[in-house]
Amino acid sequence: MALPFMSAAEAAEVVKNGDVVGMGGFTPAGAPKEVPTAIAHKAQSLHERGEEFKIGVYTGASTGDSCDGELARAHAISFRSPYQSSKDLRNELNAQETHYFDMHLSEIAQDLRYGFMPRPNVAIIEACQVTEDGEIVPTAGVGNAPTFCRMADIIIVELNEAMPATMRGMHDIYEPADPPVRREIPIYHVSDRIGADCIKVDPKKIVAVVRTHRPNEVGKFTEPDETTMRIGNNVALFLETEMKEGRMPKSFLPIQSGVGNIANAVLGALGENKDIPPFEMYTEVIQDSVIGLMKEGRVKFASGCSLTIGADKLQDILDHMDFFRSKIVLRPQELSNNPEVARRLGLITINTAIEADIYGNINSTHICGTKMMNGIGGSGDFTRNAYVSIYTTPSVAKDGAISSIVPMVSHVDHSEHSVKVLITEQGIADLRGKSPIQRAETIIENCVHPMYKEMMRDYLNHCKKAHTPHNLSLAFAMHEELLKSGDMRNTKFDK
Repeated sequence: MALPFMSAAEAAEVVKNGDVVGMGGFTPAGAPKEVPTAIAHKAQSLHERGEEFKIGVYTGASTGDSCDGELARAHAISFRSPYQSSKDLRNELNAQETHYFDMHLSEIAQDLRYGFMPRPNVAIIEACQVTEDGEIVPTAGVGNAPTFCRMADIIIVELNEAMPATMRGMHDIYEPADPPVRREIPIYHVSDRIGADCIKVDPKKIVAVVRTHRPNEVGKFTEPDETTMRIGNNVALFLETEMKEGRMPKSFLPIQSGVGNIANAVLGALGENKDIPPFEMYTEVIQDSVIGLMKEGRVKFASGCSLTIGADKLQDILDHMDFFRSKIVLRPQELSNNPEVARRLGLITINTAIEADIYGNINSTHICGTKMMNGIGGSGDFTRNAYVSIYTTPSVAKDGAISSIVPMVSHVDHSEHSVKVLITEQGIADLRGKSPIQRAETIIENCVHPMYKEMMRDYLNHCKKAHTPHNLSLAFAMHEELLKSGDMRNTKFDK
């Protein structure tokens, strides 16, 4: 059958009020752009006429402004899951204008198949190739696209001609069976490929194909500064020591790294440390620094869910596809973030905290315990199943007005039972095999900024002896002072 080419506005008419839409891609990499924007414009027009229009939205992770941003500004989203990073959407969530359920990224595809959440009846997928017999080749991100396509009644494809069909062969599309017949996921090495090079669907489900020519909306990362470089060097030092002490194979282990400026700085430091051998990555997001390290021979292979990289690095890949296709594989997030595979491969996981407490609990998601920032993402998938789990954070924020290490985190995403190592620019706290009070002493001594060390010790002096000492009337005094005066340094533990 011939492909049904049409404009984005015409494709948007297919989407109805109350529909549940699954968007392909993972981060702005591979996320649809033209059709979500057209849906937002449609919603605005209907709202101006006093008509209702809202859709439920599932994604892989965050998207670009042309998806989450446009839809949020049009007040067109009834609910959203599992992760976002849009300022406008964040405002909607925190104002309770849009319902949001934060989820571990490895779980959303299977939970949809299990029927735990509303079924996506529409899938919108960005592709570099689509065929008349129903083969869809994603672009720079996969996300949950295979499950969305299989479950949806209709599929809209954005055929992005800025992404060449030569990307075919970089993807590994595979959906595990559901219980009670699920078998092991047969990935035993980072570079194993176990699925197809495209998403295969019933071609009758493809109701619209929209030609586009839009670059990814991945912003540039800030160059490493002194703080992020010191964090990166501390991570490299810790891993170098682990190998020397025989707690890690001298051949090293695959790296999982979160997204952002600290993650890029950490990977840069690992690449520069020649005591660390060339390594592989089994992660969700492949970032800018990985591409340079790959060309230098420091990264041997990278398995991920998306190429979340700047325009220049992406163009480098597209210009040298034969080189990179043999060194990169892009999988659905159900595979890239899979706990079974993470445990089997023995991943070194490195993720970023908003705040940590003196006992090693981590808050990845909420500001002062109430306002959602982005979401838990894949950090939980990896942390609990790591060979060794590392969390990084600058010791202070806002020129010292905020300590990133507090007596008790205002929201717990990762408990002390899963967090093995905490690293700031101040130093390294190895929490393995330590009691709560030993963890507190280690974190205060090694990771807390000097301007807050005595404050943390003062807090402990206000706690009665216990297995995990806390003074419940003072545990959030630093957060309360921040909300009151804007500066945690004014905190007094005098109750």
